Amino acid sequence: MNILPETEALLRRSYDAFNQRDIDTALATMDPNVNWPNMIEGTRVIGNDNLRAYCLTQFDVIDPHVEPVAFSDEDESIAVEVHQVLRDKRTGAVVADQTVFHIYELHQGLVAAMDVRDTEGTVTSAPRSKA
Repeated sequence: MNILPETEALLRRSYDAFNQRDIDTALATMDPNVNWPNMIEGTRVIGNDNLRAYCLTQFDVIDPHVEPVAFSDEDESIAVEVHQVLRDKRTGAVVADQTVFHIYELHQGLVAAMDVRDTEGTVTSAPRSKA
């Protein structure tokens, strides 16, 4: 699958909104039943309302900045190489400065699901339910 310019633009808009803490704009790029990893608890959240709650909780604990570096296609998914810097919200100390891959599935032009993979190719987000 080739990455369409509008797909890359959609994902960049989502990253920009996330980095600006504009949750409404970020959620506008998501399917209403988006399946998203909760990296804090090692679980998944389903749906925009649950993703909003997760983001707000995350922003209370850490100050993340996630910058897309490269986009590539992988079968039915899109892999985005990102550089992420996570800071402790209280102290400002960097708790992570790393490169990871966000693996997206889209449905009707919106993000339907996302997984996180490390640079070795291991999926580090909680697995999606097969139900």
